[in-house]
Amino acid sequence: MSLVLYNTLTRQKAPLETLEPGKVTMYCCGVTVYDHSHLGHARCYITWDTVRRYLMWRGYNVHYVQNFTDIDDKILNRAKAEESSMKTVAETYTAAYFEDMARFNVLEADEYTYATQTLDGIQRLIDELEQKGYAYAAAGDVYYAVRKFDGYGKLSGRKLEDMQAGAGGRVSAETTIKQDPADFALWKGAKPGEPFWESPWGPGRPGWHIECSAMIRDRLGDSIDIHMGGSDLVFPHHENEIAQSEAATGHPLARYWLHNGMVNVGGEKMSKSLGNFTTIRQLLDAPDAPEPMAVRLFLMQGQYRKPVDFTDAAIAAVKNGWQTLSEGLLFGPDYGAKLGWADVDDPDFNNPAAMRIDRESPAVQQFQTAMDDDFNTSEALAVLFGLAKELRRAGNLITHTGAADTTAEQLRQRWQALVCLAQVLGLEARPADLGLGQEAGSAGPDPTLGGITDADVEALIAQRTAARAAKDFAESDRLRDELQAQGITLIDKPGGVTEWHR
Repeated sequence: MSLVLYNTLTRQKAPLETLEPGKVTMYCCGVTVYDHSHLGHARCYITWDTVRRYLMWRGYNVHYVQNFTDIDDKILNRAKAEESSMKTVAETYTAAYFEDMARFNVLEADEYTYATQTLDGIQRLIDELEQKGYAYAAAGDVYYAVRKFDGYGKLSGRKLEDMQAGAGGRVSAETTIKQDPADFALWKGAKPGEPFWESPWGPGRPGWHIECSAMIRDRLGDSIDIHMGGSDLVFPHHENEIAQSEAATGHPLARYWLHNGMVNVGGEKMSKSLGNFTTIRQLLDAPDAPEPMAVRLFLMQGQYRKPVDFTDAAIAAVKNGWQTLSEGLLFGPDYGAKLGWADVDDPDFNNPAAMRIDRESPAVQQFQTAMDDDFNTSEALAVLFGLAKELRRAGNLITHTGAADTTAEQLRQRWQALVCLAQVLGLEARPADLGLGQEAGSAGPDPTLGGITDADVEALIAQRTAARAAKDFAESDRLRDELQAQGITLIDKPGGVTEWHR
């Protein structure tokens, strides 16, 4: 089987053929660090984290670079509003980005690059474009002459005559000094009170688009395998990157262009400019907030190129889905000892890196077939849910009858397949999640994590037993419901014995 990707540039799927066999170079446009990241950002970086994880699982040596835009009008405006500096604002929200993404289990890139650390490369690229006739200086600014580049518009499919200057809200409105209204800024002359850098064209700072072209060239070379970003970046940002880079080098900037769909609220794209966004922190720190892994699951349920609708109902539904997956992922810690697995106390018992799964098994083959089709996480998740439901059924049989109808070795293979495939999608569950992962009669949950202790469970069961003896069935039901709400399942056995498990 070959891995097939949808390429925005060609508007069709094609097998992945990399510049160097067995290796993938990837670049992702990062955030502009002037505020906390929102759910739309989460969708973007979870998507590309999943793509990267899958490529690694398929055996590729992946070199993944992501940038931070730390020079921008929005950062300057935030700094003025806070009576701070551009550097302080950028550093504050860069740190916040890392904290937010860690909660979603997004792996850090192999390299991060910053506009402020690429000024030499930016100026060198602008100079090359000027020397080749693709750029011109005007009143302290430098502009790219889009009509000089024959392929302009090939990524977005837009015709030059239909384009408007300043698309994307990043380019100066001073159109009178441009040779053509569609031209965009490569270098912006300094304005009073703003930070600036010296350059051959006078003091100033780079335009947004030139930053990524220079950072890619500095870190990955003239051409890369995969360029990624949100679909809102196709035009003008990625279109302009192509024009800059390919005019300077004469080589394609990227072999494949991948773009994720937006998160919508009420039919509109979630964005800071529209004011309809929910920050990651607002979502995860709210009362009755979903688990971060449930949010990751929500954002992977649809095809990555399609928009997803953020609603309360969707988040409520995905909480149930995550509980099903969590129960399957925690099957080993919950039932391994009862099944006689000898290594349940091994430090690597629950570590997917230490597991070996059968790549030829039906479940793994179905998973790979789904992901090979342009990273179809929806179909891949269906495989995971199938495994999780099988394990949950086995767990119920073990709990209620003392034995499963499947061999211990078969259950081990299914559990390890689930854990390893879930890891490829960045989904992990720990024994502390959802109050699960404790055997009946164990020491109980870590008190620092919250949750009811074994002693508390036994005390409430004793109260329930007394209520049943007194035929106070309303109180008996209330106590059962109270325990169930805290993740405790009761099993009434003959002779008045009540067993329980978490």
